[in-house]
Amino acid sequence: MAKKIHILNGPNLGLLGVREPHLYGSATLADVERECREIAKPAGFEVICRQTDAEHEMIHFIHEARIGAAGIVINPAAFCYAGYPVLDALKMCDCPIIEVHITNIHRREAEWRAKSILTQGVTGMISGLGIDVYGLGVRHIIRVRSGQ
Repeated sequence: MAKKIHILNGPNLGLLGVREPHLYGSATLADVERECREIAKPAGFEVICRQTDAEHEMIHFIHEARIGAAGIVINPAAFCYAGYPVLDALKMCDCPIIEVHITNIHRREAEWRAKSILTQGVTGMISGLGIDVYGLGVRHIIRVRSGQ
């Protein structure tokens, strides 16, 4: 059985901790990655973390995880509004995919931010719980893949 969980982050998440801390908090992407590894390691899972501001790179990351990964936790950021190629790539995956958003996208200031086109290609979505969304996604994949 695959033991790799891919944590994929989209545009501007490389600036987590600096970008709009009143919305996204002060934790950095390195903090998120460390927490995910701490959750996964005792269960025997490896975490592979990637971040990109480029849609074509995100598609390559998804293709890499497409077959054989235990699961994907993806924060697509702005790709969730118009990233149809990202959606198509996610639909080709044979593993659980958890879409996460640090903020509650349904309570954001602009109506267009409340709709993710990617929900059609993911197993589930976790939104609005700060960086805890990542750990919850990792825990879900571990539980599903461990048969619990």
